[in-house]
Amino acid sequence: MRTEVSDAKRIVVKIGSSSLTRPDGHLDEVRVTEIAAALARLHRSGKRIVLVSSGAIAAGLRPLGLKRRPRDLETQQAAAAVGQGMLIRHYSDAFAEHGAIIAQLLLTVEDVLRPTTYRNALNTFSRLFRLGVIPVVNENDTTATHEIRFGDNDRLAALIAHLVRADALLLFSDVDGLYTAHPDTPGATRLDRVDDIASLSVDTSRVGSKIGTGGMRTKLQAAEIATSAGISVVLTHVDRFEEAIGGEEVGTFFTPSGKRRPRRLLWLAHAAEPRGRVHVDAGAVRAITKRHASLLPVGVTQVEGAFAEGDPIEVVGPDDLVVARGFAGHGSHELLDALASGDADGALGMHGPVVHRDLLILL
Repeated sequence: MRTEVSDAKRIVVKIGSSSLTRPDGHLDEVRVTEIAAALARLHRSGKRIVLVSSGAIAAGLRPLGLKRRPRDLETQQAAAAVGQGMLIRHYSDAFAEHGAIIAQLLLTVEDVLRPTTYRNALNTFSRLFRLGVIPVVNENDTTATHEIRFGDNDRLAALIAHLVRADALLLFSDVDGLYTAHPDTPGATRLDRVDDIASLSVDTSRVGSKIGTGGMRTKLQAAEIATSAGISVVLTHVDRFEEAIGGEEVGTFFTPSGKRRPRRLLWLAHAAEPRGRVHVDAGAVRAITKRHASLLPVGVTQVEGAFAEGDPIEVVGPDDLVVARGFAGHGSHELLDALASGDADGALGMHGPVVHRDLLILL
């Protein structure tokens, strides 16, 4: 048994679109019912569960007469608008059969970048847990754009797992684990355990199904996000659902590789879309990487993009490599005016750093 899963108090479960649809691309209502029954039992045992579920766009294909997932953003959003209500209705009815109440949460990156909306999301999860409600999360496809979307629910699930301080993240897909190459490739073997994702030598070039958006690459990214935050991860086929949530040794297990970091900083590293860049000199790079200091105006040599105070930005060294991300302490116009004055430190020094060290994460 994997005690990291069986003893977990908080668990995030992610179900991909390919696991929720039949071969014809329509929503598999039987699968939804089975998932709800298993998670309701887990919930009754005292565990706190978050379900991150894809499937809104897939659920909208049949009513709209679409044979496959649309490629253009507008039709995807239309299908999601139709399908999300159908998906959550099926979940609500299925969980209600077992006396469980669910809540729907639709998120975009913007919801967790701004301090107020970020705190609201966190407070909502916390209150739902205290009320004994199971949150069901999906990306808000109807309002997300290419610029502000998570891109796939694997990464969203990993970030949610960190947000709610989960002990384990279970990723269910249409493959039974991580293979050294695509499972169809002759000689490909499944990995039972991964202790260091960075040292892996696997082929993740082939994408997922025609229904889903992700593939093995996004699942590895999700595993890296979660394990770097001290969360255990299991990747396996949805057919092994009950075995996996029970802690049996199925699929691929990713061991935690790091300690928990402040919530917003992990989101900054993995979810934020930078609004601009500040280029800095070698002295500033040493200060923020070696001495863990704040980024001061005197170290800034160039400003790119238009951003406001509080926006996420990248810090770029003299070799043009991104060394950090942070939340800007000044707007781009202020920085540009200070640089033009020839005395950036004098112009801004009394008004705080460009990026405070507590709002900075090294890359």
